[in-house]
Amino acid sequence: MTETDTKRRVAIACQGGGSHTAFTAGALQRLFDEFPSQYELVAISGTSGGAACALLSWYGRVHPDHEPRELLSSFWADLAASEPIDRMSNSFVQLNMELRRMGVPLPELSPTYSPGARWGQNELRRLLERHVDFEAIPELLDGTEPGLLLSAIDVLEGSFEIFREDELSADAVLASAAEPHLFRAVEIDDRHYWDGLFSKNPPMKDFLTEPDIPDPDEIWLILINPQKRTEIPRSLEEIDSRRNELSGNLSLNAEIRFLETVNGWIEQGYLPDRFTYTEIERIRFPRRRRLDWRSKLDRDPEFIARLIRDGENAATAFLEER
Repeated sequence: MTETDTKRRVAIACQGGGSHTAFTAGALQRLFDEFPSQYELVAISGTSGGAACALLSWYGRVHPDHEPRELLSSFWADLAASEPIDRMSNSFVQLNMELRRMGVPLPELSPTYSPGARWGQNELRRLLERHVDFEAIPELLDGTEPGLLLSAIDVLEGSFEIFREDELSADAVLASAAEPHLFRAVEIDDRHYWDGLFSKNPPMKDFLTEPDIPDPDEIWLILINPQKRTEIPRSLEEIDSRRNELSGNLSLNAEIRFLETVNGWIEQGYLPDRFTYTEIERIRFPRRRRLDWRSKLDRDPEFIARLIRDGENAATAFLEER
């Protein structure tokens, strides 16, 4: 039996959630600083902001000249609204949402026709291409690297799409992050995609169904949206925030139910021995952070830095439990 055979296989899944996924970046930085020697990473997946974090972690893992922490840290530092024009844009977005919350009637413009939406999408593409050399990725693939799975949904067909490491582009990440109220649909090979939040948030059952990925013994799920709340939402703001959380968890819960069903079949001996019972372990967004859904669009540098620290702390506690 080889050393690899004695290790537990693990996959990491990163839920989407806009700026809140700075928490995911912090968690991944800590996980990859000293990845536990008793585990073998077989795959990483992500959706929306989680897709960007998954990509940067994966790229830092397989590229000889980069590290996950370096890429995640520099990407989020660049994404934060530090420059004057970025601070102005971020303040405008926050003010616009606050006025709408107060019931102030404001003109609406579809992201399809909005110059601001197009500018934001192009800026995100430029940022991704600054940190990831997509053209060099085929040279990094030798069959030993962990799998990478990013999710999106075909707007017209209503079908799920998983972008793998051998077909990566900045557009694939933009497709996973194309929230339709913010960005226009992303066209790839004559198909148009929206945010992966509508399909798989994040992909998990694909860890079992993709033929080139060994069945993981564990999935480490980095959560953004809380599953439970202790109080009934009463104000419109509380209702909107809880509705956003529940919507973001719909596809996640479907993925978890699939895995639990397969685990049940394995326990009952219905499946061949090559199928592995998969435990789901969670790294949770701190409960003390009662953030409304609008803050998922907030790029304030201090806010981003605080979420990254929260992620590192949560991952540290998670690793200590192991």
